[in-house]
Amino acid sequence: MIINTLALKQFRNIENMQLHFSDTVNIIYGENAQGKTNILEALWLFTGMKSFRGSKDAEQIHFSFDKATVKVQFDADGLEQSASIEFSDKKSIFLNEVKQNNSTALSERYHAVIFSPEHLSLVKGGPRERRSFCDNALCQIKPGFSEYLSKYKKNLVQRNALLKDYKYNSSIELMLDIFEENLAQLGTQIMLQRKKYLEALQEQAERIYAGISSGKEQMQLLYHSTVNMEKEAAIKEQFLEALKKSRTEDMQTLSTSVGPHRDDIEITINGISARKFGSQGQQRSAVLALKLGEANVLKNKTGQQPIALLDDVMSELDEIRQDYILHHIEGWQVFITCCDPNTILRLKKGKTFQIEKGTLKKESNE
Repeated sequence: MIINTLALKQFRNIENMQLHFSDTVNIIYGENAQGKTNILEALWLFTGMKSFRGSKDAEQIHFSFDKATVKVQFDADGLEQSASIEFSDKKSIFLNEVKQNNSTALSERYHAVIFSPEHLSLVKGGPRERRSFCDNALCQIKPGFSEYLSKYKKNLVQRNALLKDYKYNSSIELMLDIFEENLAQLGTQIMLQRKKYLEALQEQAERIYAGISSGKEQMQLLYHSTVNMEKEAAIKEQFLEALKKSRTEDMQTLSTSVGPHRDDIEITINGISARKFGSQGQQRSAVLALKLGEANVLKNKTGQQPIALLDDVMSELDEIRQDYILHHIEGWQVFITCCDPNTILRLKKGKTFQIEKGTLKKESNE
């Protein structure tokens, strides 16, 4: 997939802007708070996902106006296509000038991955962040996975509620058995899908991280489960047994202590925890490898190469790691925001865009 042009009207701090992109590397540079990330945000919105900044639709509109429009022309599936999103009192979505009922049509045609400084929580943060990353990626390539998650969470809420009453009324044990059976059935599918996905991601991320570090470091992903997963055929039975054994303890906390909602993904560099001992550059490189690895897995499933949106990715990276991003992500269309003007001097192929106060001050081919 290739983005050819992006047109913005009254979007964020940008009143009117049209950008014509290179099909290789595009560097969007300028000082802080000029509108660089707004451009990446606009490109991301066509995935059908919410803003990676957590913004509401109303916040996309320039404060001087009551309507905003973003439009892209892109090549996908061998065809030139267009999409636009209008923000006013409600959001309207168009694909090839035909109004859509929801964003599903966009997500089927338009693929992207995003790196932003907030994503460093994948390494620095708690297990929830890593589980969400894995589950969101699976939802893109396995449509039925989101249903497993939804049903699992509902049964988990029901079990936790029953634990409160169980210590006073043992007659509800039969109901508890039913919800635990459901949890074991659904949870087994979730854990197996995660394990399979992480194996595919490991292959991609390990290769990418080796490239970023010039082969000096090795990255590895390890799935840590609260359920014994050594024998796949016995996971459900192991999970069910663990649920029953934990009832007494779980009644004290009114929560379920075992299951995929408590699992974690450990990221190591040269066998050492990246979260505990990784440098800023190593942690940033690990997240970048995860994101680009995610895109490669998505490409293998959909046949479409996602675009890469890299917000402030160069910070904390030495020149060797920066060089990989600028020159060795081959076969991709990449969008990079940065503040350091020296970055553009090292670009050998692509385009640069200088943004100042929401306007395009300079556009150059390298």
